[in-house]
Amino acid sequence: MKLLINGKEETLEEGGTVEELLTQYGAVNGRVAVEHNGTILKKEEWAMTPVKDGDKLEIVHFVGGG
Repeated sequence: MKLLINGKEETLEEGGTVEELLTQYGAVNGRVAVEHNGTILKKEEWAMTPVKDGDKLEIVHFVGGG
């Protein structure tokens, strides 16, 4: 399955949900925003949103500091 993640084409062996994908990338914890095919997802939607071949995701980590 091919996905476009943050503008880069990625190939994954199997589908799953947005939450499972974020877990693979180590991004499920912390302050993260996810756009899936042009729609910003609420954190509660991650576990219910399937990832399919050709999907486009933008994953943004928020960092604090000064």
